[in-house]
Amino acid sequence: MELKLVAERREGTGKGVARKLRAAGRVPAIVYGRGMEPIPVSVDAKELYHVLHRGGANVLLDLVVDGEPHLALAREVQRDHIHNRFVHVDFLAVSRTEKITVSVPIQVVGESVGVKAGGVLEHHLWEVQAECLPGDVPEVIEVDVSALAVGDSLKVGDLVAPEGVEIVSPPGELVLAVVPPQAREVAAAPAAAEAEAEEAAAAEAAEEGGEGE
Repeated sequence: MELKLVAERREGTGKGVARKLRAAGRVPAIVYGRGMEPIPVSVDAKELYHVLHRGGANVLLDLVVDGEPHLALAREVQRDHIHNRFVHVDFLAVSRTEKITVSVPIQVVGESVGVKAGGVLEHHLWEVQAECLPGDVPEVIEVDVSALAVGDSLKVGDLVAPEGVEIVSPPGELVLAVVPPQAREVAAAPAAAEAEAEEAAAAEAAEEGGEGE
């Protein structure tokens, strides 16, 4: 999927300029890439939301800067979650013929037989690094967990990438595991005990502080 996004050059930089742009419904951004000077730009906040919502984080963009097209990815998107707005975007200009490395989310499909038997599916890794041409970047890497029984696990090396995509994360890295319920409870117990100890220590310190006043 390739979506069009129009950008405008911005002359000024700094917090003051950025605040004015955001107040006007625009997002300050930068376009950079191999063999080019970085270009400070701004994009419409609503249009940016639309393309990212429709195409996903790795959507290939036809980024038009003052009439000049650039094939690009939104490499880094900074958000202000409190005010629910974009803060800044780094656009990476790419070539259709040169491979890039991107982070691709892992999507679980199916229901594990181990979970049906009472086990718990633990997620250890939510995304992997993949290398491919810009036009081959997948939205997700699907993992079918249907056959996983209690005690089974999946590592990066077990994942199947789409054609033209190579997963470059360490193959031995754990992605998913189906564990017995009691194993999950035992693992959680030390953390709960530690939290209770910290709360008790904080309460004791507060009492001592109150007595000192």
